[in-house]
Amino acid sequence: MPRLPPSDSIFKIEFKMNRITNLFQTQKDGILSVYFTAGYPNLNDTASILKALQAKGIHMVEVGIPFSDPMADGPVIQEAATQALRNGMSLHLLFEQLKEIRSEVQIPIILMGYLNPIMQYGFEKFCESCIEAGVDGMIIPDLPYADYISDYKEIADRHDLKMIMLITPETSEERIRQIDAHTSGFIYMVSSAATTGAQQDFNEQKQAYFRRINAMNLQNPRLVGFGISNKQTFDAACSHSSGAIIGSRFVTLLNEYKGDAGKAVAHLKEDLEQG
Repeated sequence: MPRLPPSDSIFKIEFKMNRITNLFQTQKDGILSVYFTAGYPNLNDTASILKALQAKGIHMVEVGIPFSDPMADGPVIQEAATQALRNGMSLHLLFEQLKEIRSEVQIPIILMGYLNPIMQYGFEKFCESCIEAGVDGMIIPDLPYADYISDYKEIADRHDLKMIMLITPETSEERIRQIDAHTSGFIYMVSSAATTGAQQDFNEQKQAYFRRINAMNLQNPRLVGFGISNKQTFDAACSHSSGAIIGSRFVTLLNEYKGDAGKAVAHLKEDLEQG
């Protein structure tokens, strides 16, 4: 007669902490999150890029959902999105790719996408697909905070998906406090109100903004994004927050190395360590 497992294990439900929450609980500073556009440079690069980022010690990944009108993005990411759409990338395909690779990739994955394609897919269905594919959170740059509170927060919370909100130097203190009170995961500090793109350094005005937000003693950790590309900008971001998000620089390197993610990540890490 076959032996049954211990009775307490038959109906054991394992509670899994959201990977984003876990990351910020275990690593307080120097966090490096890297962005890439799904389907770029090649349609089926998603798995190899994710595995390469994890292998090189990247802490978290933002996967961009390509869209034809990415208003917050600079020319590098706009071009990547255009190419990815030409290659045939879609939300349905991206979720399939993520599902296939998730068992091999343990780091947090965030989807970054504009409201239009997500609404076409259906927000509740989008959240369900995120959970099935092992996605931990989302960034929707053109989702107004008030709409998030009234129409989306309850659904995202129900699926334990972190809705990451962006703040800029122009965001009022009142709004920052509201975002801090009603979201979790982390707050995405945009280094300037301009579009994404690599910069050589951060001027005093930006550093003053970092210091001002730091002095607010927010409950959520923060990551700085937009313009991080080298040791100077990475160190400046890390000195006033839990870490940084790099997008345009990595997308450029992926293109230069013709989709060889291992070489692109190695080059990026070298830039951040040696300036």
